[in-house]
Amino acid sequence: QFEFVESGGGLVQPGGSLRLSCAASGFTLGSRHIGWFRQAPGKEREGVSCISSSRAGYYADSVKGRFTISRDNVKNTVYLQMNNLKREDTGVYYCALFRSVYHCATMKEGNVVGSWGQGTQVIVSS
Repeated sequence: QFEFVESGGGLVQPGGSLRLSCAASGFTLGSRHIGWFRQAPGKEREGVSCISSSRAGYYADSVKGRFTISRDNVKNTVYLQMNNLKREDTGVYYCALFRSVYHCATMKEGNVVGSWGQGTQVIVSS
């Protein structure tokens, strides 16, 4: 059984930055496609970004140019660097595992493998 532990969230002003971390236990990330989802209050969970096993990054249109996904396979961790944060980035952020590059690129909740972790909350507010 595997699980993700998300961390790095917090309260930040608009225009600020945060770096989220997704640590995996129970399996090695190296050969996996790992994504980030978020869920804003009262809204459905949506895909934000995904990184393939070959380190190709995919992004939702709403975060392109502001967010950068990366991975450190030695630390078994995936990161999401979030810059120029906007109020609409507020939400709980979760890690996700995908079985294929196609699923990683399209970031649909129905293609996520396993269950959701606790997530990490991001609040963008002045």
